[in-house]
Amino acid sequence: MLTLPLEPTDDRAHPVFKDAASCAQWLGQLQLTNVQLAHSLLLTQINELNRYPMRGRERLETLELLRETVGYVQSDFAKKLIAKPLPFNDNELMVFLAIVQLWQSLVIGYQRCLQAYITGDKTLSEHGALLCQRCLLYTGAEIFEHLCSSYAVDSKLWHQLHQLYGYAEQKRLHETDVPDALRKPPISGNCVNSYVKTLLACYARPAQLTRWQLQQLDSWLTLWSHSVTVRTHCKINKSDAQPLAIDLSGTQGLQQISSVNQNQNLRFLAMAPISKLLRVKTILLQQGQTPRQAGLGDHYDSQVCIEFLTFLHRCWCENSQKRLGDRRQIATHAQLCYKFEGIYAHLSGKPFKPQGASDPLDRLAYSQIATLGYALHPEHNNNLLEMGYPLENWQMKDESITGARLTRSDTIGGRLAYQQLIALRPSDATNFMLGTTAWVNVTRQNTLQIGVSYLPGHPEPLLIRSTSINPSDL
Repeated sequence: MLTLPLEPTDDRAHPVFKDAASCAQWLGQLQLTNVQLAHSLLLTQINELNRYPMRGRERLETLELLRETVGYVQSDFAKKLIAKPLPFNDNELMVFLAIVQLWQSLVIGYQRCLQAYITGDKTLSEHGALLCQRCLLYTGAEIFEHLCSSYAVDSKLWHQLHQLYGYAEQKRLHETDVPDALRKPPISGNCVNSYVKTLLACYARPAQLTRWQLQQLDSWLTLWSHSVTVRTHCKINKSDAQPLAIDLSGTQGLQQISSVNQNQNLRFLAMAPISKLLRVKTILLQQGQTPRQAGLGDHYDSQVCIEFLTFLHRCWCENSQKRLGDRRQIATHAQLCYKFEGIYAHLSGKPFKPQGASDPLDRLAYSQIATLGYALHPEHNNNLLEMGYPLENWQMKDESITGARLTRSDTIGGRLAYQQLIALRPSDATNFMLGTTAWVNVTRQNTLQIGVSYLPGHPEPLLIRSTSINPSDL
Protein backbone atom coordinates (compact mmCIF):
# COMPACT_ATOMS: atom_id res chain seq x y z
CA MET A 1 0.00 0.00 0.00
CA LEU A 2 1.38 3.42 -0.96
CA THR A 3 1.89 5.77 1.95
CA LEU A 4 2.53 9.44 1.25
CA PRO A 5 4.05 11.13 4.33
CA LEU A 6 2.70 14.58 3.54
CA GLU A 7 2.22 17.45 5.94
CA PRO A 8 -1.28 18.98 5.93
CA THR A 9 -1.79 22.12 3.86
CA ASP A 10 -1.99 25.49 5.61
CA ASP A 11 -4.41 28.32 4.83
CA ARG A 12 -1.72 30.76 5.97
CA ALA A 13 0.61 29.75 3.11
CA HIS A 14 1.10 32.59 0.67
CA PRO A 15 3.04 31.70 -2.51
CA VAL A 16 3.57 34.46 -5.07
CA PHE A 17 1.68 32.33 -7.62
CA LYS A 18 -1.47 30.39 -6.82
CA ASP A 19 -2.44 29.00 -10.22
CA ALA A 20 -0.90 28.19 -13.60
CA ALA A 21 -1.55 31.66 -15.06
CA SER A 22 0.17 33.57 -12.26
CA CYS A 23 2.99 30.99 -12.26
CA ALA A 24 3.64 31.59 -15.97
CA GLN A 25 3.76 35.33 -15.33
CA TRP A 26 6.19 34.92 -12.42
CA LEU A 27 8.49 32.63 -14.42
CA GLY A 28 8.56 35.19 -17.22
CA GLN A 29 9.97 37.75 -14.79
CA LEU A 30 12.43 35.40 -13.03
CA GLN A 31 16.04 36.44 -13.67
CA LEU A 32 18.26 33.43 -14.38
CA THR A 33 21.56 35.31 -14.64
CA ASN A 34 22.12 34.85 -10.89
CA VAL A 35 21.67 31.09 -10.61
CA GLN A 36 22.03 30.95 -6.84
CA LEU A 37 19.34 33.59 -6.31
CA ALA A 38 17.02 32.00 -8.88
CA HIS A 39 17.48 28.63 -7.19
CA SER A 40 16.68 30.08 -3.78
CA LEU A 41 13.52 31.77 -5.09
CA LEU A 42 12.30 28.58 -6.79
CA LEU A 43 12.88 26.50 -3.67
CA THR A 44 11.12 29.00 -1.43
CA GLN A 45 8.09 29.42 -3.68
CA ILE A 46 7.62 25.72 -4.48
CA ASN A 47 7.80 24.90 -0.77
CA GLU A 48 5.19 27.56 -0.12
CA LEU A 49 3.05 26.23 -2.99
CA ASN A 50 3.21 22.75 -1.47
CA ARG A 51 1.75 24.13 1.76
CA TYR A 52 -0.98 26.04 -0.05
CA PRO A 53 -4.39 24.30 -0.39
CA MET A 54 -5.51 24.15 -4.02
CA ARG A 55 -7.38 21.90 -6.43
CA GLY A 56 -5.47 18.90 -7.74
CA ARG A 57 -5.70 19.78 -11.44
CA GLU A 58 -4.59 23.37 -10.82
CA ARG A 59 -1.62 22.18 -8.77
CA LEU A 60 -0.63 19.72 -11.51
CA GLU A 61 -0.75 22.36 -14.24
CA THR A 62 1.32 24.73 -12.11
CA LEU A 63 3.97 22.08 -11.43
CA GLU A 64 4.16 21.20 -15.12
CA LEU A 65 4.93 24.84 -15.90
CA LEU A 66 7.74 24.89 -13.32
CA ARG A 67 9.54 21.77 -14.56
CA GLU A 68 11.60 23.27 -17.39
CA THR A 69 12.91 26.20 -15.36
CA VAL A 70 13.69 23.99 -12.37
CA GLY A 71 15.59 21.55 -14.57
CA TYR A 72 17.66 24.31 -16.15
CA VAL A 73 18.53 25.97 -12.84
CA GLN A 74 19.34 22.65 -11.17
CA SER A 75 21.69 21.66 -13.99
CA ASP A 76 23.48 25.01 -13.89
CA PHE A 77 23.71 25.09 -10.10
CA ALA A 78 25.12 21.54 -9.98
CA LYS A 79 28.15 22.66 -12.01
CA LYS A 80 29.52 24.09 -8.77
CA LEU A 81 30.00 20.52 -7.50
CA ILE A 82 31.68 18.95 -10.53
CA ALA A 83 34.99 17.21 -9.66
CA LYS A 84 35.07 18.62 -6.12
CA PRO A 85 37.09 16.64 -3.56
CA LEU A 86 35.30 15.12 -0.59
CA PRO A 87 33.97 15.87 1.88
CA PHE A 88 32.44 19.09 0.56
CA ASN A 89 33.33 22.34 2.27
CA ASP A 90 30.53 24.35 3.87
CA ASN A 91 29.63 26.30 0.73
CA GLU A 92 29.62 23.21 -1.49
CA LEU A 93 27.55 21.30 1.05
CA MET A 94 24.94 24.08 1.07
CA VAL A 95 24.74 23.87 -2.74
CA PHE A 96 24.33 20.09 -2.62
CA LEU A 97 21.61 20.22 0.03
CA ALA A 98 19.74 22.95 -1.83
CA ILE A 99 19.75 20.86 -5.03
CA VAL A 100 18.34 17.74 -3.38
CA GLN A 101 15.80 19.82 -1.46
CA LEU A 102 14.47 21.33 -4.69
CA TRP A 103 14.07 17.89 -6.27
CA GLN A 104 12.26 16.71 -3.16
CA SER A 105 10.01 19.78 -3.26
CA LEU A 106 8.90 18.80 -6.76
CA VAL A 107 8.27 15.24 -5.56
CA ILE A 108 6.12 16.53 -2.70
CA GLY A 109 4.12 18.68 -5.11
CA TYR A 110 3.37 15.73 -7.38
CA GLN A 111 2.67 13.52 -4.35
CA ARG A 112 -0.03 15.99 -3.29
CA CYS A 113 -1.59 15.56 -6.72
CA LEU A 114 -1.25 11.78 -6.45
CA GLN A 115 -2.89 11.87 -3.04
CA ALA A 116 -5.82 13.79 -4.55
CA TYR A 117 -5.99 11.20 -7.36
CA ILE A 118 -6.08 8.33 -4.84
CA THR A 119 -8.84 9.98 -2.82
CA GLY A 120 -10.99 10.36 -5.93
CA ASP A 121 -10.35 13.80 -7.44
CA LYS A 122 -12.23 13.47 -10.73
CA THR A 123 -10.19 16.22 -12.42
CA LEU A 124 -7.14 13.94 -12.09
CA SER A 125 -8.81 10.67 -13.03
CA GLU A 126 -6.94 10.48 -16.37
CA HIS A 127 -3.56 11.48 -14.94
CA GLY A 128 -2.65 8.62 -12.61
CA ALA A 129 0.16 7.30 -14.83
CA LEU A 130 1.60 10.78 -15.34
CA LEU A 131 1.60 11.52 -11.60
CA CYS A 132 3.38 8.25 -10.81
CA GLN A 133 5.90 8.86 -13.59
CA ARG A 134 6.70 12.37 -12.37
CA CYS A 135 7.12 11.18 -8.77
CA LEU A 136 9.48 8.43 -9.97
CA LEU A 137 11.36 10.84 -12.22
CA TYR A 138 12.15 13.39 -9.52
CA THR A 139 12.78 10.86 -6.76
CA GLY A 140 15.29 9.32 -9.16
CA ALA A 141 16.84 12.73 -9.80
CA GLU A 142 17.33 13.21 -6.06
CA ILE A 143 18.95 9.79 -5.69
CA PHE A 144 21.17 10.37 -8.72
CA GLU A 145 22.34 13.72 -7.32
CA HIS A 146 23.52 11.96 -4.16
CA LEU A 147 25.45 9.38 -6.15
CA CYS A 148 26.96 11.93 -8.55
CA SER A 149 28.24 13.84 -5.52
CA SER A 150 29.38 10.61 -3.78
CA TYR A 151 27.21 11.21 -0.74
CA ALA A 152 25.39 8.14 0.57
CA VAL A 153 21.70 7.99 -0.28
CA ASP A 154 19.20 8.07 2.55
CA SER A 155 17.50 4.67 2.64
CA LYS A 156 14.15 6.51 2.76
CA LEU A 157 14.71 7.70 -0.81
CA TRP A 158 15.16 4.17 -2.17
CA HIS A 159 12.09 3.10 -0.21
CA GLN A 160 10.16 6.03 -1.70
CA LEU A 161 11.24 5.09 -5.25
CA HIS A 162 10.38 1.39 -4.89
CA GLN A 163 7.06 2.10 -3.20
CA LEU A 164 6.01 4.48 -5.98
CA TYR A 165 6.88 1.95 -8.67
CA GLY A 166 5.12 -0.82 -6.74
CA TYR A 167 1.96 1.30 -6.58
CA ALA A 168 2.08 2.06 -10.32
CA GLU A 169 2.56 -1.64 -11.06
CA GLN A 170 -0.26 -2.65 -8.73
CA LYS A 171 -2.67 -0.20 -10.39
CA ARG A 172 -1.43 -1.24 -13.87
CA LEU A 173 -0.25 2.27 -14.59
CA HIS A 174 3.42 1.39 -15.01
CA GLU A 175 3.37 0.73 -18.77
CA THR A 176 1.00 3.56 -19.73
CA ASP A 177 2.86 6.11 -21.87
CA VAL A 178 2.64 9.75 -20.83
CA PRO A 179 3.80 12.86 -22.72
CA ASP A 180 7.00 14.57 -21.66
CA ALA A 181 8.12 17.52 -23.77
CA LEU A 182 11.31 17.87 -21.71
CA ARG A 183 12.69 14.48 -22.74
CA LYS A 184 15.47 14.73 -25.30
CA PRO A 185 14.51 13.62 -27.86
CA PRO A 186 10.90 14.59 -26.91
CA ILE A 187 9.31 11.15 -26.82
CA SER A 188 6.70 9.66 -24.55
CA GLY A 189 7.74 7.61 -21.56
CA ASN A 190 6.23 5.63 -18.73
CA CYS A 191 6.89 4.56 -15.16
CA VAL A 192 8.97 1.57 -16.24
CA ASN A 193 11.26 3.80 -18.32
CA SER A 194 11.78 6.29 -15.48
CA TYR A 195 12.37 3.52 -12.94
CA VAL A 196 14.82 1.63 -15.17
CA LYS A 197 16.65 4.83 -16.08
CA THR A 198 17.26 5.67 -12.43
CA LEU A 199 18.31 2.13 -11.54
CA LEU A 200 20.79 1.81 -14.42
CA ALA A 201 22.19 5.33 -13.99
CA CYS A 202 22.87 4.66 -10.32
CA TYR A 203 24.47 1.30 -11.18
CA ALA A 204 26.93 2.94 -13.60
CA ARG A 205 29.21 4.35 -10.85
CA PRO A 206 28.17 7.98 -11.51
CA ALA A 207 30.73 9.40 -9.09
CA GLN A 208 33.47 8.19 -11.45
CA LEU A 209 31.99 9.89 -14.52
CA THR A 210 32.86 13.23 -16.09
CA ARG A 211 30.27 15.89 -16.79
CA TRP A 212 30.18 14.89 -20.48
CA GLN A 213 29.70 11.23 -19.54
CA LEU A 214 26.84 12.08 -17.18
CA GLN A 215 25.11 14.05 -19.92
CA GLN A 216 25.63 11.24 -22.42
CA LEU A 217 24.41 8.64 -19.93
CA ASP A 218 21.21 10.61 -19.36
CA SER A 219 20.63 11.01 -23.10
CA TRP A 220 21.38 7.38 -23.96
CA LEU A 221 19.26 5.96 -21.14
CA THR A 222 16.30 8.04 -22.32
CA LEU A 223 16.40 5.89 -25.46
CA TRP A 224 17.75 2.61 -24.08
CA SER A 225 15.40 2.31 -21.10
CA HIS A 226 12.67 1.28 -23.56
CA SER A 227 14.61 -1.92 -24.31
CA VAL A 228 14.73 -3.03 -20.65
CA THR A 229 11.78 -4.65 -18.92
CA VAL A 230 10.98 -5.16 -15.24
CA ARG A 231 9.64 -8.65 -14.51
CA THR A 232 8.60 -10.73 -11.51
CA HIS A 233 10.70 -13.67 -12.73
CA CYS A 234 13.86 -14.17 -14.75
CA LYS A 235 15.64 -16.72 -16.88
CA ILE A 236 19.35 -17.21 -16.41
CA ASN A 237 21.44 -18.14 -19.42
CA LYS A 238 25.11 -18.53 -18.62
CA SER A 239 26.08 -17.34 -22.11
CA ASP A 240 24.22 -14.03 -21.69
CA ALA A 241 24.55 -11.09 -19.36
CA GLN A 242 22.97 -12.02 -16.05
CA PRO A 243 19.74 -10.33 -14.89
CA LEU A 244 19.92 -7.79 -12.08
CA ALA A 245 17.53 -7.74 -9.13
CA ILE A 246 15.61 -5.09 -7.19
CA ASP A 247 13.82 -5.67 -3.91
CA LEU A 248 10.75 -3.41 -3.80
CA SER A 249 10.63 -3.82 -0.04
CA GLY A 250 14.30 -2.91 0.35
CA THR A 251 16.35 0.25 0.57
CA GLN A 252 18.94 -0.37 -2.16
CA GLY A 253 19.19 -0.09 -5.91
CA LEU A 254 20.14 -2.85 -8.34
CA GLN A 255 21.92 -5.88 -6.97
CA GLN A 256 23.45 -9.08 -8.28
CA ILE A 257 20.96 -11.96 -8.13
CA SER A 258 23.37 -13.89 -5.90
CA SER A 259 23.17 -11.07 -3.33
CA VAL A 260 19.40 -11.14 -2.72
CA ASN A 261 17.06 -13.54 -0.97
CA GLN A 262 14.09 -14.81 -2.96
CA ASN A 263 10.81 -13.14 -2.00
CA GLN A 264 7.62 -11.92 -3.66
CA ASN A 265 8.87 -8.32 -3.78
CA LEU A 266 11.79 -9.10 -6.08
CA ARG A 267 11.79 -7.70 -9.60
CA PHE A 268 14.32 -8.45 -12.31
CA LEU A 269 15.91 -6.52 -15.17
CA ALA A 270 16.90 -8.68 -18.12
CA MET A 271 20.29 -7.32 -19.17
CA ALA A 272 20.87 -9.46 -22.28
CA PRO A 273 19.14 -6.97 -24.64
CA ILE A 274 21.14 -3.99 -23.41
CA SER A 275 24.34 -6.05 -23.45
CA LYS A 276 23.71 -6.80 -27.12
CA LEU A 277 22.90 -3.14 -27.80
CA LEU A 278 26.15 -1.94 -26.20
CA ARG A 279 28.25 -4.49 -28.10
CA VAL A 280 26.59 -3.65 -31.43
CA LYS A 281 27.16 0.09 -30.91
CA THR A 282 30.82 -0.60 -30.07
CA ILE A 283 31.33 -2.73 -33.19
CA LEU A 284 29.74 -0.09 -35.42
CA LEU A 285 32.12 2.54 -34.08
CA GLN A 286 35.10 0.21 -34.49
CA GLN A 287 34.06 -0.36 -38.11
CA GLY A 288 34.25 3.37 -38.81
CA GLN A 289 30.77 4.72 -38.20
CA THR A 290 30.53 8.10 -36.49
CA PRO A 291 28.74 8.41 -33.12
CA ARG A 292 25.85 10.14 -34.92
CA GLN A 293 25.54 7.28 -37.44
CA ALA A 294 25.54 4.80 -34.54
CA GLY A 295 22.74 6.70 -32.80
CA LEU A 296 24.99 8.04 -30.05
CA GLY A 297 24.67 11.77 -30.61
CA ASP A 298 27.02 14.40 -31.98
CA HIS A 299 30.18 13.58 -30.07
CA TYR A 300 33.23 13.97 -32.28
CA ASP A 301 35.48 11.28 -30.79
CA SER A 302 34.54 7.68 -31.58
CA GLN A 303 37.29 6.25 -29.36
CA VAL A 304 35.96 8.12 -26.32
CA CYS A 305 32.49 6.70 -27.03
CA ILE A 306 33.93 3.18 -27.39
CA GLU A 307 35.67 3.46 -24.02
CA PHE A 308 32.49 4.73 -22.36
CA LEU A 309 30.34 1.97 -23.90
CA THR A 310 32.88 -0.59 -22.69
CA PHE A 311 32.75 0.91 -19.20
CA LEU A 312 28.93 0.75 -19.15
CA HIS A 313 28.97 -2.87 -20.31
CA ARG A 314 31.38 -3.70 -17.50
CA CYS A 315 29.13 -1.96 -14.95
CA TRP A 316 25.81 -3.41 -16.09
CA CYS A 317 26.52 -6.71 -17.79
CA GLU A 318 29.60 -8.22 -16.18
CA ASN A 319 29.70 -9.73 -12.73
CA SER A 320 31.13 -7.01 -10.49
CA GLN A 321 31.79 -9.61 -7.79
CA LYS A 322 34.47 -11.23 -9.94
CA ARG A 323 37.72 -9.65 -8.85
CA LEU A 324 41.36 -10.15 -9.62
CA GLY A 325 42.10 -11.81 -6.31
CA ASP A 326 39.62 -12.59 -3.56
CA ARG A 327 39.08 -9.98 -0.89
CA ARG A 328 39.62 -10.93 2.71
CA GLN A 329 37.92 -9.30 5.66
CA ILE A 330 40.45 -7.53 7.86
CA ALA A 331 40.42 -4.89 10.57
CA THR A 332 43.84 -3.32 10.22
CA HIS A 333 44.78 0.25 10.96
CA ALA A 334 46.73 2.18 8.37
CA GLN A 335 48.40 5.55 8.03
CA LEU A 336 47.83 7.56 4.88
CA CYS A 337 49.07 10.72 3.18
CA TYR A 338 48.02 12.14 -0.16
CA LYS A 339 49.84 15.35 -1.11
CA PHE A 340 52.91 15.04 -3.34
CA GLU A 341 55.17 16.80 -0.85
CA GLY A 342 53.92 14.59 1.98
CA ILE A 343 54.27 11.39 -0.04
CA TYR A 344 57.84 12.32 -0.99
CA ALA A 345 58.69 13.20 2.62
CA HIS A 346 57.46 9.91 4.06
CA LEU A 347 59.01 7.80 1.30
CA SER A 348 62.40 9.50 1.58
CA GLY A 349 62.42 10.16 5.32
CA LYS A 350 63.14 13.85 4.78
CA PRO A 351 61.03 16.86 3.85
CA PHE A 352 60.55 17.99 0.29
CA LYS A 353 62.92 20.88 -0.46
CA PRO A 354 62.31 23.00 -3.58
CA GLN A 355 65.40 23.92 -5.58
CA GLY A 356 67.25 26.75 -3.87
CA ALA A 357 65.31 26.53 -0.60
CA SER A 358 67.11 25.98 2.69
CA ASP A 359 66.60 22.62 4.32
CA PRO A 360 64.60 22.86 7.57
CA LEU A 361 66.45 19.77 8.81
CA ASP A 362 69.75 21.65 8.46
CA ARG A 363 68.46 24.39 10.73
CA LEU A 364 67.18 21.72 13.13
CA ALA A 365 70.52 19.94 13.11
CA TYR A 366 72.36 23.16 14.07
CA SER A 367 69.94 23.59 16.97
CA GLN A 368 70.46 19.98 18.11
CA ILE A 369 74.25 20.33 17.94
CA ALA A 370 74.08 23.51 20.03
CA THR A 371 71.88 21.80 22.62
CA LEU A 372 72.99 18.15 22.63
CA GLY A 373 76.41 18.31 21.05
CA TYR A 374 75.28 16.11 18.13
CA ALA A 375 72.50 15.94 15.55
CA LEU A 376 69.79 13.31 15.71
CA HIS A 377 69.42 11.22 12.57
CA PRO A 378 66.41 12.60 10.69
CA GLU A 379 65.01 9.13 10.02
CA HIS A 380 64.74 8.40 13.73
CA ASN A 381 62.56 11.30 14.85
CA ASN A 382 59.08 12.59 14.29
CA ASN A 383 60.02 15.92 12.76
CA LEU A 384 58.22 15.18 9.48
CA LEU A 385 54.92 15.31 11.32
CA GLU A 386 55.90 18.50 13.07
CA MET A 387 56.99 20.11 9.79
CA GLY A 388 53.59 19.83 8.17
CA TYR A 389 53.61 16.33 6.69
CA PRO A 390 50.89 14.68 8.79
CA LEU A 391 49.66 11.11 8.52
CA GLU A 392 45.96 10.35 8.80
CA ASN A 393 44.62 7.29 10.61
CA TRP A 394 42.36 4.97 8.60
CA GLN A 395 40.74 1.59 9.11
CA MET A 396 41.23 -1.06 6.40
CA LYS A 397 37.98 -3.01 6.04
CA ASP A 398 38.87 -5.57 3.40
CA GLU A 399 41.78 -6.15 1.07
CA SER A 400 42.93 -8.09 -1.96
CA ILE A 401 46.22 -8.17 -3.84
CA THR A 402 44.99 -5.29 -6.01
CA GLY A 403 43.40 -2.94 -3.49
CA ALA A 404 41.49 -2.28 -0.30
CA ARG A 405 38.54 -0.41 1.17
CA LEU A 406 39.31 2.10 3.91
CA THR A 407 37.34 4.26 6.34
CA ARG A 408 38.88 7.32 7.95
CA SER A 409 39.21 7.01 11.73
CA ASP A 410 40.16 10.63 12.39
CA THR A 411 37.24 13.03 12.79
CA ILE A 412 39.19 15.76 10.99
CA GLY A 413 41.20 15.29 7.83
CA GLY A 414 41.87 16.42 4.30
CA ARG A 415 39.75 16.16 1.17
CA LEU A 416 40.21 13.42 -1.41
CA ALA A 417 39.19 13.15 -5.04
CA TYR A 418 38.69 10.35 -7.54
CA GLN A 419 41.95 8.98 -9.03
CA GLN A 420 44.09 10.77 -6.45
CA LEU A 421 47.56 9.45 -5.65
CA ILE A 422 48.04 8.34 -2.04
CA ALA A 423 50.71 6.65 0.07
CA LEU A 424 49.50 4.00 2.49
CA ARG A 425 51.22 2.11 5.31
CA PRO A 426 49.26 -0.67 7.07
CA SER A 427 49.96 -1.14 10.76
CA ASP A 428 51.65 -4.49 10.08
CA ALA A 429 54.02 -3.03 7.46
CA THR A 430 57.16 -0.92 7.69
CA ASN A 431 57.14 0.62 4.22
CA PHE A 432 54.63 2.74 2.36
CA MET A 433 52.88 1.55 -0.78
CA LEU A 434 51.35 3.75 -3.45
CA GLY A 435 47.83 3.61 -4.79
CA THR A 436 45.08 5.67 -6.39
CA THR A 437 41.55 6.25 -5.17
CA ALA A 438 39.16 4.09 -7.23
CA TRP A 439 36.17 5.70 -5.53
CA VAL A 440 35.42 8.17 -2.74
CA ASN A 441 32.25 8.25 -0.68
CA VAL A 442 30.80 10.10 2.31
CA THR A 443 28.55 7.98 4.54
CA ARG A 444 25.33 9.09 6.21
CA GLN A 445 27.43 9.56 9.38
CA ASN A 446 29.68 12.00 7.44
CA THR A 447 32.60 9.57 7.49
CA LEU A 448 34.92 9.42 4.48
CA GLN A 449 35.41 6.06 2.76
CA ILE A 450 37.69 5.26 -0.16
CA GLY A 451 38.54 2.35 -2.40
CA VAL A 452 42.25 2.13 -3.19
CA SER A 453 43.83 0.43 -6.20
CA TYR A 454 47.42 -0.48 -5.41
CA LEU A 455 50.19 0.48 -7.81
CA PRO A 456 52.64 -2.39 -8.38
CA GLY A 457 56.29 -2.19 -7.44
CA HIS A 458 58.30 -0.60 -4.67
CA PRO A 459 58.01 3.21 -4.65
CA GLU A 460 61.15 5.34 -4.69
CA PRO A 461 61.23 9.09 -4.02
CA LEU A 462 62.53 11.23 -6.87
CA LEU A 463 63.08 14.93 -7.39
CA ILE A 464 62.67 16.23 -10.94
CA ARG A 465 63.84 19.70 -11.85
CA SER A 466 62.68 21.35 -15.04
CA THR A 467 65.31 23.30 -16.97
CA SER A 468 64.88 25.85 -19.71
CA ILE A 469 66.33 24.89 -23.08
CA ASN A 470 67.90 27.52 -25.26
CA PRO A 471 66.72 26.92 -28.84
CA SER A 472 70.18 27.91 -30.07
CA ASP A 473 71.64 24.89 -28.26
CA LEU A 474 69.48 22.45 -30.25
